Parts: sequence; structure tokens; C-alpha cells
Amino acid sequence: MNLNSRIFDRIRVKREPKAAVQQNQPRCDYPGCSEPGGHRAPMGRLREGQYFSFCLDHVREYNATYNYFNGMSAEDVALYQRDALVGHRPTWSMGSMRGEKGFREDGEAAGPDALGMTSPRSYRRAAAEPSKPRLGLAAVRALDTLGLDATADTAAVKTRFKDLVKRLHPDANSGDRSNEDRLREIIRAYKYLKSVRCG
Repeated sequence: MNLNSRIFDRIRVKREPKAAVQQNQPRCDYPGCSEPGGHRAPMGRLREGQYFSFCLDHVREYNATYNYFNGMSAEDVALYQRDALVGHRPTWSMGSMRGEKGFREDGEAAGPDALGMTSPRSYRRAAAEPSKPRLGLAAVRALDTLGLDATADTAAVKTRFKDLVKRLHPDANSGDRSNEDRLREIIRAYKYLKSVRCG
């Protein structure tokens, strides 16, 4: 950038004096005050978006005593706070089991339900049966190495591992190393099951 350009040589900015800036500001809205009111303060509830113009001293005094909820009951304040959580926008209730109105007293659906998908009994049955984590092929092989099936829980895996290690470890067999390869496979399988949180 060339600072010695002929184009920008003659540009001059005339600054306004401070007195002129203060004259453009509105007067303080406090009764009997003639200071410039350069500070805005909200007018209050039900007058959102409207502001008083106060001088610095009077805006401090006004803000010290300002209370948006002045004159509201505790229930109204709680309702306002609850509505403020959603930005005072309309909401609709979304409760659980809202479809219960369409069922007879025996619990079966009032309308046609060929698949039995909407009966409350199927909901309860699905909620009562905890879902088992699906095991991959490697986890099934590791369980097979330990001599367990896919339904074994973590306690059964840990108990079976301890039992096999006690039985096959060379220290427990007077130094016999004939089962050392089998022991390595069992330890490797248990470590894998621990890594996938089955053991």
C-alpha cells in the first residue's frame, strides 16, 4: 500500500465537538433532570421494547430498584419461569402411554390389530425382557475356549477362568509344562472377553 498516493491526500475528516454529540442525545426522563440521557433502562413488564433515557446517576438509581416481577404473585412468577425455558413458545404435552384411551378393559386394542403390536401386554413383555448384547464370532470362540456358551454372564466367565488357571498352571502341577499352550489360549481368550466387556 502506498501511503503517498495523490488520491487520498486531500481526504479530511472533520470531528464533531463533544458538546455537539451531547446535544444530539435525548434529555434524561427523570423528573426535574436536565442532563443528557445517554443510558437506556427498560420501562417494565408489559412494555417490552420501550425504554427510558436516563443520565448515569439516575440509571444507576433506577437499576438498583428495578424488579421485572414486581406486582406478580409467586404462581405467576413460577409460570413465567417455566415458559421461559422454551422461549415463551407454545408447546404440546408428550406423555408416555397416551394411546391407552384406545384399549378395552381387558387390555386388548379396541380396533383391529392383526399383528398384536399395539397391545399393552406386548409393551410390558418387551420392557420386562432385558436385551442381551450381541456377541461377535471372536467372542463366541473365546467363550468356547473357556468351555462356556454364549449365554454366560461376566461372573461365570471370571469364575471359569480362575478355575481353569488353577487347574492348568505349571506351579499347580509340580512344574508340568504339558498344558502350557492350552493355558496361553485360555488367558488370551479371557483378555479378549475383558476387552469387549464380557469378562
